[in-house]
This record gives sequence, structure tokens and C-alpha cells, in this order.
Amino acid sequence: MQAKSSSVKQAQERTFTEHARRAQIVDAAITVIADQGYANASFAKIAKQAGLSSTGMISYHFQGKGDLIREVVARIMAVAADFVGGKLDAETGYRGRMRAFFAANLALVDEYPHHMRALSNITANAGTDDPHLFGLLDQLRSVSAAQVEILRAGQRDNVFREFDPTVMVMAIRGALDAAIARAAVDPDFDAAVTARELADLFDRATRKEA
Repeated sequence: MQAKSSSVKQAQERTFTEHARRAQIVDAAITVIADQGYANASFAKIAKQAGLSSTGMISYHFQGKGDLIREVVARIMAVAADFVGGKLDAETGYRGRMRAFFAANLALVDEYPHHMRALSNITANAGTDDPHLFGLLDQLRSVSAAQVEILRAGQRDNVFREFDPTVMVMAIRGALDAAIARAAVDPDFDAAVTARELADLFDRATRKEA
């Protein structure tokens, strides 16, 4: 019985260690992609960033660069969803939640600058078919579809004026992507000010006048 208990404990420790190592590699990949670009994110650079002695450890945990990038994308999207969702949960009303949406997304840039730069770089520089492999496009479509439904609900409740919700979500997403790209190259970028300006702009663009 003692031998069995010891074996289970060792297996649990191995599992914990493997999860920790995978997380370490993913964190290193995010930093390398953010700082040096998706195309330059070689296993050698990621291994160096992670403090690994060789790239073999990466190959042990991930079946090629595509597998690693899928994990990177999943991690970034999960972090973003938790962060933004937590901010929105404190808000009520369609207009209030829209304003909070801009504030939360741009606060995310301040809180996780490497994550957002890495995601933008992957989106901009991955090959045509690669984002499908990484699951990124499917996740972005799901997020956009949810945002479209929120705008439609606001229109049904007479909070928002009549407009095409799909086009409005495209405009909102484009504005946020441009702000994130600007933040990556402008040391004077003010996320809070930008969030307020965008919130004012889209509040005027969507609200139904009394």
C-alpha cells in the first residue's frame, strides 16, 4: 500500500512539473514573439528566454512550432477573457458595459503588454492558413458573434439606435486593434485616455437619442 501511495505521489509530482514547464515555455514564447516578432520566434530563442539548456525540452512538450503557438494563443485569449470579463461583471446597462469594454481592453494592454503585442504580431504575420491551425480565428469569431448579439439586444431594448451590429463590431475591433498596435510602438501611449476617447466616440455612434 505504501509503495502504491508513493507511486501515485511521484506521478502527481511529474504531472505538476510538466505543467509548470509547459507554462514556463509558453511564457517565454509570448515574450519572444512580443519583442522579436512571430517570424523570429525560433525554439533557440524561446529556450534561451526560458532558461533551458537546449531546445529539446520544448520539443518534448510541444509537437512543433504550430503546437506551441496554439498554446500561446489559448493562454492569451484565456487571460484576456478573464481580465475583461472581470471588469465587465461590475457594470450594468448596455452603455455602461460598452464604456467598460474599452477601458478593460486597454487596461489589458497596460497589465499584459507582452500578451497583447504577441497576439497582434501572430495575427498580422502568421501565414494565411496558420491562424486556423492555432484556433485564433475561431475564437475571434466567437467573441465577435457574442458582441453582435449584445448590440442587437441593446437595440431591442431601445438603448442603441438602428445600425448593422456586425459592421459596428468590426469598427470597434478595428479601433481596439489599432490602439494596441500604437501602444506597442509609442512610449507615451496613454491607455486610459485612449479608452475614454474611444468610449465617447462609440457611445455617440450607437446610442439612441431621446
